[in-house]
Amino acid sequence: MSKVTFTPQGDRVLVEAAAAEEKTAGGIIIPDTAKEKPQKGIVIAVGPGKKKDEPVTVKVGDHVLYGKYAGTEISIDGKEYLIMRQDDIFGNF
Repeated sequence: MSKVTFTPQGDRVLVEAAAAEEKTAGGIIIPDTAKEKPQKGIVIAVGPGKKKDEPVTVKVGDHVLYGKYAGTEISIDGKEYLIMRQDDIFGNF
């Protein structure tokens, strides 16, 4: 898990996406052009929430599942992350 000095605002969450699958279950190597965008990752930073009565429910270090097109890709210190609203996260595991 990466350490960043970035703090999201409101109900936003900074997520480090999991690596895309390199092989299929049968052992076939997937070319870069055919790889699926990952839908899971690790929470790196969280905002304070919208209001005092609506805090962010995920915490740093949680493994989360999010929508296929959720979030905005950003680069911090040369590393790629996704920033998304808490509502874009389906759950954690």
